[in-house]
Amino acid sequence: MAANPVEVGTHVVAETGALGQLISSLRARGYEVIGPTLRDGAIVYDTLESMGDLPAGWTDQQAPGKYRVEKGDGGKLFGYVVGPTTWKRFLHPAEVRLFQIENNGGGFRVTSTAASQVAPKQAFLGVRACELAAIAMQDRVLLGDKYVDPIYQNRRKDVFLIAVQCTQASSSCFCASMGTGPHVKGGYDLVLTEIADNGRTCLVISAGSEAGVEVLREMEVRKAPADSVSKAQKAVDGAAAMITRRLDMTGVRELLYAQFEHPRWDDVARRCLTCGNCTMACPTCFCITVDEASDVNGHGAERWRRWDSCFTQGFSYIHGGSVRLSPKSRYRQWLTHKLAAWQDQFGSPGCVGCGRCITWCPAGIEITEEVAAIRGGPEGERRNGERQQSA
Repeated sequence: MAANPVEVGTHVVAETGALGQLISSLRARGYEVIGPTLRDGAIVYDTLESMGDLPAGWTDQQAPGKYRVEKGDGGKLFGYVVGPTTWKRFLHPAEVRLFQIENNGGGFRVTSTAASQVAPKQAFLGVRACELAAIAMQDRVLLGDKYVDPIYQNRRKDVFLIAVQCTQASSSCFCASMGTGPHVKGGYDLVLTEIADNGRTCLVISAGSEAGVEVLREMEVRKAPADSVSKAQKAVDGAAAMITRRLDMTGVRELLYAQFEHPRWDDVARRCLTCGNCTMACPTCFCITVDEASDVNGHGAERWRRWDSCFTQGFSYIHGGSVRLSPKSRYRQWLTHKLAAWQDQFGSPGCVGCGRCITWCPAGIEITEEVAAIRGGPEGERRNGERQQSA
């Protein structure tokens, strides 16, 4: 039990082993705890049974079109940045069966619907600042508009969020210029910062909700001394100092609308594979398609909702054919919607600067470079020159 009363906003410190207590406490409350784990050569989000499932001692190296995990210094539990999976996978699943019907001889009846399914109680452990911002964006799109997505609403309502402050950054990160990180600012139940203290690793923890306070009071914690809080702040400041990639958002909405025929669109089209990796890895993209299938004997049918991407030719299909046949038109649609039209629709850009679209693009296309090139000026010319030299 906590040695001192825990309140919202107060800082406590704990040994890293307290995470085992946290996971056990949440599981006892009926939560499925989901967090980072090492699998298939990547750090991904999946169900955690115990603290032993965390990627202790592992870090990642990222660059445009490149990702690898390797052993890091010490035994840090959160010594990586972000991997290929996002929390979108659990709140806005890649596949959902909307309903199933069957022919009972006298007609058709619905046997199951997505709305009738009970959503699991989920606790997300290891949510970074940019990812909290992404969840807030999906809340705005899928909950805060005129039409609410009942599937997202059902899965979102009982989520317990445990944020982790970034203490390092990759070359793909540009959250600082988007105002979404690396400092966690809110929207969590608990926030953890992993620091080195007298030769050992420990956690500085703060609760952001009463639900967080309740869980934190069951853990072995003590009031955080001022130097531990200072170390935690400096660790996150250090991550901010590592971020060198920038996306200049000044007037970007007007810029992209005005540059519909800019020659840079042709340049990027020669490199883009239209594979859709960027949209699949993006924590905010929410586009879907719906398809139906029936069994061969006509006794049953199903309707499914699946993730889709504006990079697929069929995404823009209307009566008579697709309206975006070229890679140029599809990349232009994605970038202009993400940074310009999204502002018209939802009041903010649709990008949080996590860098996944850069890391997981097999062609190494960089959103920051493309905007800089369209904007023109020394920065765009410098990046273009660097890319051509490395090619």
